Amino acid sequence: MARPSNKTADPKNVSRQMRSARFFGLLAETFRAMGDESRVKIIWSLAHGALSVGQISELLGMSQPAVSHHLRTLRNLKLVQVRKSGTTAFYSLDDEHIDRLLKQGTEHVEDLMK
Repeated sequence: MARPSNKTADPKNVSRQMRSARFFGLLAETFRAMGDESRVKIIWSLAHGALSVGQISELLGMSQPAVSHHLRTLRNLKLVQVRKSGTTAFYSLDDEHIDRLLKQGTEHVEDLMK
């Protein structure tokens, strides 16, 4: 994907690179899911390694039902995945794309705070 610049875009080129409505819908859903402070905290926590619902709940000071609700949303959008170990479910980021989104968002916010 091209880097943002100050130059004027060619509408014909932009038109050729447009994506489907489904693509933009899923992209908007992804950003919407990551637009919730509690879910961003969960994603931040999982960027450091797999955690159980109880561990996330304790770490973030949230109820287990609230954490489970947010994890369900994140799992449905394939932002996190679950792995069972005995009776315990461990959650982790689904792939490196989510980690990169978090890192780039972090860099952006750190620049804003300077």
